[in-house]
Amino acid sequence: MPRLLVVEDEFFVATYIECLLSDEGHEVIGPVGNLDTAKEIARDEAIDGALLDVNLGGARIDDVVDILTRRNVPFFFVTAYGRDNLPPGHQQAVVVYKPFNDTVLLREVRQLARVEVAT
Repeated sequence: MPRLLVVEDEFFVATYIECLLSDEGHEVIGPVGNLDTAKEIARDEAIDGALLDVNLGGARIDDVVDILTRRNVPFFFVTAYGRDNLPPGHQQAVVVYKPFNDTVLLREVRQLARVEVAT
């Protein structure tokens, strides 16, 4: 069962994503709504992938992205922000824009799982 970190500070969005992923058979780590906890989990936990909001209560997700990149953990962004607001060096990353379509989000999760299996 893939372990996916969900970093999202909007309670209803986080809960909804958690339900979608759980229904698809993924183990959800989180959802995590603050940067310090997200960094700790990204650094210390065994995770297979991550879904990341770009902004957590005014704090940018850049440090979490750096940790995941160093660990070769695949991720994508779930955000309402445009590409120009993504962390430096990640403007070409996969983005699922809020409000999102369930089919689009789950398609990207499945792709993420294939990337994880291939590495």
